[in-house]
Amino acid sequence: MTSNGSSEPEILMPVVFYGHGSPTIVRETNDVTRVWHNIAQSMPKPRGILVVSAHWVTSGTCVTAMTSPTTIHDFGRGLGADLFNYRYDAPGAPWLAERVQSLLAPKVAVQGDHRWGLDHGTWSVLLKAFPDADVPVVQLSLDQGLSPAGHLQIGKMLAPLREEGILIIGSGNIVHNLGVMEWADNAKPYDWATSFNEVIKRAIVSRDSGKLSNPMSEGVSAANSLPTSEHYLPLLYAFGASSEADNVEFAPDFIQYRSLSMTSVTWSPVG
Repeated sequence: MTSNGSSEPEILMPVVFYGHGSPTIVRETNDVTRVWHNIAQSMPKPRGILVVSAHWVTSGTCVTAMTSPTTIHDFGRGLGADLFNYRYDAPGAPWLAERVQSLLAPKVAVQGDHRWGLDHGTWSVLLKAFPDADVPVVQLSLDQGLSPAGHLQIGKMLAPLREEGILIIGSGNIVHNLGVMEWADNAKPYDWATSFNEVIKRAIVSRDSGKLSNPMSEGVSAANSLPTSEHYLPLLYAFGASSEADNVEFAPDFIQYRSLSMTSVTWSPVG
């Protein structure tokens, strides 16, 4: 019996980190959105989706626990008023919120939240990956008081969800420096952005949790790539929930606007 009362056999789900980029991507159908959709199509249909988004940072750890989460438009109107018309009306999953709480207890106290909803780090990706919005979605917040190693440890604690048909998603960016972006599709990436992105990819492949938990050890390239940490941290949840037995694939894999990594990572079970 699964946590939501289903008697269906357990399915080992993949884990995905999406480099979500700008919310303006919801207007587009391009190579990135097609890959996002293909990743979703390549797996069994999840019983539920748990997303850790860069855009929900809290004091303590929270999980959305409502039956009908709202679509949050957490950006300014400078990106275009039409973006406020997009909605993602997937159901919530109180049963999944309770399961997350039980997995993390007693080490991590998780508060059920009935106010947040689905922010654009979640819905801008899911609109393309799961456009039917028929899979229940829960968000888990980033506790601003935790170290990177603490975030990674939570990911490890959530790994059993994979055996219960739950897709675990981290949504952020390995390189995220909006202050030095150039809004041109042909803009060449900064050398430091390429360097840092490649270091993190190598650490993922080699399962170097020490490097992933201490990205600032890369010095200037890390400081430029991560002026703040919230877009990097969701990667640690996905990595923590993954296994050394998984196949690792990077796609899409490029840096947009000079300083925004669109690199996504899929950890898929073998066989």
